Parts: sequence; structure tokens; C-alpha cells
Amino acid sequence: MKNTLNYKGYFGSVEFSEEDNIFHGRIIGINDHITYHGKCAESLRGDFMEAVNDYLETCAEMGKEPEKAYKGTFNVRIEPTLHRQLVVYSLSQGKSLNATVQEAINSYIN
Repeated sequence: MKNTLNYKGYFGSVEFSEEDNIFHGRIIGINDHITYHGKCAESLRGDFMEAVNDYLETCAEMGKEPEKAYKGTFNVRIEPTLHRQLVVYSLSQGKSLNATVQEAINSYIN
């Protein structure tokens, strides 16, 4: 991914505010709103890591299970004809629908 940070399985955006002359971002892929900032790339990364650690500590103190970004499950809506074709193809290849979709996505992005 471009313009992202990664720490302990959490991803963060990287943006720049010309007006404030700072880098900033938020942890992406979870519902909780967690932000961080820094004057340079190094301080942004440090603040991001601190934000992730604070989030995990706060969840532990509250007895709350921390959200995990990208659990590997998502819903996709496609036309019924394409859905049927995909199922027929998957069965003909001896694969599950999920395996075929994962293979197709992997070949598309790699």
C-alpha cells in the first residue's frame, strides 16, 4: 500500500497538511477513530506506533476486545449472471467460490 504505515497488524494513513505544515493520519480499517501526527516522517511513525499501543492498552483497561483491521471477510455485490458464472467455474475447477475469488483478486493485484 502507498502512503500507509503498518504496526502490530494495524494500518494508518499518511497525509500532509500544507496549512499546518504537519503530517497526520488515522488508523484505518477499524471503527474507532484514532489519529496521530508528526512534523516529519520519523515523528509521524513514532506517534502512529504510540497511538496503536495506547489503543491496545485502553482496550485492555476497558476489558474490550480491540478491533482488528481487515479480518479477511467482506461482502461483494455483483450481477446475478456473473455470480452464477463464477459458481459454475468454481465447481468445474473443484474449488470453493471463496477460493476462486481470492485467486482472482490475488492475480489482479499482484
